[in-house]
Amino acid sequence: MAVSPYVQAMQELFRANTRSREFPAHGAKVHSVAWSCCGRRLASGSFDKTASVFLLEKDRLVKENNYRGHGDSVDQLCWHPSNPDLFVTASGDKTIRIWDVRTTKCIATVNTKGENINICWSPDGQTIAVGNKDDVVTFIDAKTHRSKAEEQFKFEVNEISWNNDNNMFFLTNGNGCINILRQVPLAAELKPIQSINAHPSNCICIKFDPMGKYFATGSADALVSLWDVDELVCVRCFSRLDWPVRTLSFSHDGKMLASASEDHFIDIAEVETGEKLWEVQCESPTFTVAWHPKRPLLAFACDDKDGKYDSSREAGTVKLFGLP
Repeated sequence: MAVSPYVQAMQELFRANTRSREFPAHGAKVHSVAWSCCGRRLASGSFDKTASVFLLEKDRLVKENNYRGHGDSVDQLCWHPSNPDLFVTASGDKTIRIWDVRTTKCIATVNTKGENINICWSPDGQTIAVGNKDDVVTFIDAKTHRSKAEEQFKFEVNEISWNNDNNMFFLTNGNGCINILRQVPLAAELKPIQSINAHPSNCICIKFDPMGKYFATGSADALVSLWDVDELVCVRCFSRLDWPVRTLSFSHDGKMLASASEDHFIDIAEVETGEKLWEVQCESPTFTVAWHPKRPLLAFACDDKDGKYDSSREAGTVKLFGLP
């Protein structure tokens, strides 16, 4: 089968830049990495209770700041969808914190009912949704920093996300399903509209492609499934990983999908054919991956041990693949 010109170009690029570069970020395991909407900054959240922000320079990351204040692990973070200065962190200390990189201060601390494990910001920037270990999702007004609504689910809630149009809310659950809810106009609550049986086992992560054509889910069955946003049908599966799929990311043009697990590589697939485009070698399980919003540059973090001195000590590094 002929390789598409796009795949050829990307493979040539990655062949020329095969090495992943490491940047010290934290004193313990990194749980989450995310790029600001403009791509100038990368943020990371860690088990060491802090968040770090790096500036991307030509061929490296330069640490800008470390953000302290949480009393427990920072499990997930995300940036404001259109303001490159704001990001929000979710922590096991039962709070979320909104930070401004210009003042390096926490501009709001919002108390929640449980230990928070996942967070997302709505595409219109108005709402932050946070999920906790008790399967409660709280919707917080991003301006007033007050809770607008909360939903208790009867199943294990894994990852949460709005669709790109901002009119539906998706969550993956422990029964292998994708649950879709719709915001009721003029009301705080969300109305369940559909549940899709996506995988035979725990459905772990979900990501929407920037073009609005597809979304992908990763599961404990080691499969990644690709879904048509409009039809809500599965168009193809990616099956090169052997372990539960923990994290996914679409490239800025929607043409590549990175997926990672406890396998010692990150799979990069061409979205339209499902073919393997590249694999990024890792020495340990990968928990978070994020493509840059404008170029083929992948940030990720692994469960690394600092083997040089003490094999039990966590290394807390952030890695970049695709740098010149």
